[in-house]
Amino acid sequence: MKIKEGFTLRNVADMNVVVPVSENALDFKSMLSLNETGAFLWQAMKEDISEAQLVQKLVDEYEVEEKTAESDIREFLDEIRALGTLEE
Repeated sequence: MKIKEGFTLRNVADMNVVVPVSENALDFKSMLSLNETGAFLWQAMKEDISEAQLVQKLVDEYEVEEKTAESDIREFLDEIRALGTLEE
């Protein structure tokens, strides 16, 4: 899975914000603001990556327990999936 083309992450006034570009700007009906961890995951998902690989990256970067990382990633994926920004 990876982030669909047509969405980019920008840092605006110390906030990580997902911005739709081109035709996605017409269909994207909400704003997505990401914390540091969300931005880290978003960047990792610019290329095709598995959920297991995301878990490992999060564990390595933030020294969080694997179960916590799995739960947090599922929640993150559910949110971006619902917004239509995830390509699977």
